[in-house]
Amino acid sequence: MRESQMHDYPKGSGITFENVWDALMEYKKRQEEDRRQMLESYKRLDKQMKEDRKRREEEDRKRREEEDRKRMEEDRKQMKEDRKQREEDQKQWEEVRKQMKETGKRMGDLNNSFGELAEHLVAPGIRKRFNELGYHFGHMSPGGYRILDKDGKHKTEIDILLENDDVIIAVEVKVKPKVNDVEHHIGRLKILREYRSSRNDTRKILGAIAGAIFGAQAKAATIKAGMYVIEQSGDTMKIDVPADFIPIEW
Repeated sequence: MRESQMHDYPKGSGITFENVWDALMEYKKRQEEDRRQMLESYKRLDKQMKEDRKRREEEDRKRREEEDRKRMEEDRKQMKEDRKQREEDQKQWEEVRKQMKETGKRMGDLNNSFGELAEHLVAPGIRKRFNELGYHFGHMSPGGYRILDKDGKHKTEIDILLENDDVIIAVEVKVKPKVNDVEHHIGRLKILREYRSSRNDTRKILGAIAGAIFGAQAKAATIKAGMYVIEQSGDTMKIDVPADFIPIEW
């Protein structure tokens, strides 16, 4: 035993077995007390953690219930609004359908008149003008050339179709052509190309747009798309062909 430890005992008493045993017992007692306190601390901490977890779970449960309740309320509200909107849409659609029916009748009459215009006034002049350019078309379909799919459903219709042994020209007739009419006619030309190719018809297909009143933008768009511009000139039609114009083939 070190000298410093020996100072814990009364001088002259000496170190006995009982002294050492008592010291060991005291040390063991302190260890057990420390362990007991530590276990108590662990128990308290574990209890606190369980209570905190339980509290959080309960808070989460209540929050989810509240969110579900609000969501259900919002869904019910949305369903009510949707039902109201559907009713309003149905009402408006009934009105639109009624107007469309009336408009359809008027447009049918107008289309008949327009078809007659294309057949009797525009078509003869167009054929003559193209023949002056050297095409010499022998066949013309001025009353509307319809293209159907394999099920007999309508795919598109071309106002005037001019044909010879080498070339087909599809003409769209408008009172006042617009820029978007150019894209629409390109779509018709693509359908016509597909339709004729399916029948082994390899003739060139060209496009043209005829109009009584041709605006500058529509005219420029038509020429840029590689299609002929056909304008009314007095009682007949004229084809405006710029010097550098090259028609596009479909």
